[in-house]
Amino acid sequence: MARSLQRTIRGECSYTGIGIHTGQETTVTFKPAPPNSGITFVRVDLPGAPSVEASIRNAVTSDDATRRTMLSKNGVNISTVEHVLAALTGLGVDNAVVELDRDEPAEPTDGSCKPFVDILTEAGIEDQDAPLQYLEVLEPVTVQDGDVYVTVSPDEDFRISFTIDYDNPTIGTQFTSFKITEENFRNEIAPARTYALKRDIDGLKKMGLIKGGSLENSVVVDDEGILNKGDLRFPDEFVRHKVLDMMGDLALLGMPIKGHVYSSKSGHASNVRFVRAIVDGIKQGKIRYRETTSWDINDIEKVLPHRYPFLFVDRILELDDRRVVGVKNFSMNEWFFVGHFPGHPIVPAVVLIEAMAQVGGFLLLSRVEHPEENLAYFGKIENAKFRKPVFPGDTVRFELELLRLRGGTCKMRGTAYVKGTVVAEGEFWSQVVDR
Repeated sequence: MARSLQRTIRGECSYTGIGIHTGQETTVTFKPAPPNSGITFVRVDLPGAPSVEASIRNAVTSDDATRRTMLSKNGVNISTVEHVLAALTGLGVDNAVVELDRDEPAEPTDGSCKPFVDILTEAGIEDQDAPLQYLEVLEPVTVQDGDVYVTVSPDEDFRISFTIDYDNPTIGTQFTSFKITEENFRNEIAPARTYALKRDIDGLKKMGLIKGGSLENSVVVDDEGILNKGDLRFPDEFVRHKVLDMMGDLALLGMPIKGHVYSSKSGHASNVRFVRAIVDGIKQGKIRYRETTSWDINDIEKVLPHRYPFLFVDRILELDDRRVVGVKNFSMNEWFFVGHFPGHPIVPAVVLIEAMAQVGGFLLLSRVEHPEENLAYFGKIENAKFRKPVFPGDTVRFELELLRLRGGTCKMRGTAYVKGTVVAEGEFWSQVVDR
């Protein structure tokens, strides 16, 4: 996967509009959530503000769910969640709380999920100190019902290919295929609008649907063309919106997928059946849970010579030839809080520098054939700055970049963050020596 850490939104944001099926005004409020919590909907209009997780186990299978994706848990219902989920997952948001004051999120005024993307982007998206979990496809998994089918096969990336085929000259047959990246989603998928055939509208209204539908939030099509003012946003906007819907439905897996999804003429109901088939594929060994590469304390102790109470790295999250990222949670039980500013405990600046150097040392020693036979010695510290105090309970993220390497001597630049804010930085000269 392109990213290695889980993500949430940095701040709260809201959107108010009309539910496309209920026709009721609704406010959607997005809030940050902790790592490993997933995406959770909360009905703030109901007593006790009950929650419903965006999970396939809560997906509804019924005639009502053929034109939308619905969730239900303990009698609490959430309908038409696909655009909200597509916006979050398309931006790489793994953990979020979505508060609703009705049972259906507002439909963005243009019928796409771009307005959601815009407010989430303005609120900000940030990495969390937890490795990303994802599903890796090992063997194909397929769901088929007549000429409708969806399959996923192994791939190094996440891709979606989609074919639609309508008995309508305006839409006809369309095909598109995307490697799903945040950039592609923002520019090529999120702006694609929902659509309906004019001949289907009366039937949908008889089903009690599209009470909030209009030419402002939907593209309506007849045999002569589109009834909306203006042109389509893309020549193949219809199939692109199907990719958007598929992304929202795949979000019910609870984590990204590494594989190539190909769909022919599927809708929400068949997408949900497909997600259930993927869950079955996990049980059958065709798909496996993976975690982006990280190193826990046991791995760290195989490389670094430090031990408690002087080992200041809890986990290494990222590592390549020139960059390393590690984290340390400073609990109130740390030994140095006993004597360092009693009554006003803060992490000593020298401890932050030492922790940063240890993370850098992990990078250096990982490059040698037998790290257990070597040590990384400090040579010099330059431009050390301490921006903000670090308190008990803070988790510090250390990012170090290799600037220069000559023989066994190197120079690194390190930056320490707490919740995305720089708390310390500096440059280090180190040398690998025999232990």
